[in-house]
Amino acid sequence: MTMLLAALLAVGAPAMLVIDEASTVREEAPPHGAIGMSTAYRISDAVPAPRSFEFRKRALHVGAAIGIHPIDHDEIYYVLSGTGVVHSDGDEKALKPGSAAWLYKGAKVGIRQTGDAPLVLIIAYPNKPVE
Repeated sequence: MTMLLAALLAVGAPAMLVIDEASTVREEAPPHGAIGMSTAYRISDAVPAPRSFEFRKRALHVGAAIGIHPIDHDEIYYVLSGTGVVHSDGDEKALKPGSAAWLYKGAKVGIRQTGDAPLVLIIAYPNKPVE
C-alpha cells in the first residue's frame, strides 16, 4: 500500500479525486473470453476502497470482444468512437458513437467491435455493497 493511499484511508474519503487516464492505461485481453486485445483505462482502480461503482474506458481493438457473460447488476456501455454490436439475452443491437447501451441485472451480455477502427467505450456499473 502506498503512503498516499494509507493516508487517505486513515482520514476517510477525500472531497474529490482527479485521475489522469494516462496513469491507468494498460494493454490486455478483454474480459470474459479474452477475444482479441484491448487498451484498458482502469480509472476507478485509482480510487481508494471502498468505492460504490466502477468507471472504465476500454478500446476494443479490431476483431476484439468482451465475451458473453451474466451480470448481477445493471451496466452501461457508452460509445465514444468506432462501431460495434452489443448482445443481451440473444438480442443484438448495432452501436455507433453517441450510443448508450443500458444492460439489465440478470442478463447475459457481451459486446464486440466491428468495422475498421477500435470501439472505444465508457463502462460504468455498481459494485456490490461492502458489508
